[in-house]
Amino acid sequence: MSKSNKKSALSEIHGVEQPEVVSSVVAQQIQQFRKQQPTSEELISGILQGDITALSRAITLVESTNPDHLLKANDVINSCLPHANNSLRIGITGVPGVGKSTFIEAFGSYLTSLGKKVAVLAVDPSSSITHGSILGDKTRMEELVKDKNAFIRPSASGDTLGGVARKTRESIILCEACGFDTIIIETVGVGQSETAVHSMVDFFLLLKISGAGDELQGIKRGIMEMADTIVINKADGDNIAKAKLAKTEFNRALHLFPPKSSGWTPKVTTCSAYENTGIDAIWEIISEYFEFVKSNHYFEEKRQNQNQFWMMETILEQLKSHFYNHPNVIQLLEENKKAVATNEISPFAAAMSLLGQYFNKEKLVKSD
Repeated sequence: MSKSNKKSALSEIHGVEQPEVVSSVVAQQIQQFRKQQPTSEELISGILQGDITALSRAITLVESTNPDHLLKANDVINSCLPHANNSLRIGITGVPGVGKSTFIEAFGSYLTSLGKKVAVLAVDPSSSITHGSILGDKTRMEELVKDKNAFIRPSASGDTLGGVARKTRESIILCEACGFDTIIIETVGVGQSETAVHSMVDFFLLLKISGAGDELQGIKRGIMEMADTIVINKADGDNIAKAKLAKTEFNRALHLFPPKSSGWTPKVTTCSAYENTGIDAIWEIISEYFEFVKSNHYFEEKRQNQNQFWMMETILEQLKSHFYNHPNVIQLLEENKKAVATNEISPFAAAMSLLGQYFNKEKLVKSD
């Protein structure tokens, strides 16, 4: 046999072809369905009728960074706004490993057993290297996710600081318009810097664990000052005695803080989300808080201040987005970055130069 006719040892022998696992017709139908974007009217109608699918798609639209989606998202939010502001907003935070997801599942299930409709907006940390997020909160709340009176929406924190996602505030409005009367926001759990969530919730719950420098942590400012109640989680087994001791130490530490503007005195309690104990006592504290702040009108005052705060935050966000997406800035930014990297110009001088170019260009555009 000549070399030209000799088959290579790496040649492939064609066998029996495997049948298609997924029908090509069905796959094409699914693709076509996904390409069909619902109108803002369809999304609004679905949300007001309690359609979870419409709610999910509307939140995706609101979270989109595509400038083409902005007008449509604003239309949906503005139409849902008259049907919002009728829920209790609860922020839950704590260090990683404190058991936030387990606690929220136990707490959310308890609330649905009382006949409440619970929406959980879980914020997942984004990697600063790959910019990706796991978004695994639904799998960690496997019982609550099956509850017909619960809605769980994980979102990536992205480059937003403060433990919340960029569009969490707008997502709250959409959930309220969809009929959810209790909104739970689970933050990423970054410790002392989680201040943004406090500006969008009515009640701020801080989860702690025993044996983690309790009293010393208790006298730290920042996140501890904002807590309306402190819950010592994992009070089970050998940790029961330690949790009780931590409760005493936190109660002492809270006396070092100045009085809260609401007039409310923060309470400390223990629970075991794993064993589902102490959850009812936490809801009693939260209910007592809402009764208290509504009676002294602090509830409405705080909501009004929050609305003003988020107006200012939105202005800053839009200015930042417009600046970085401006054609002239995009070109000049790369030139200035190289100049800064090689020490040809200081970072401050480069920034002032870019801002000067940006505002001058804006003036020229307006004058034209």
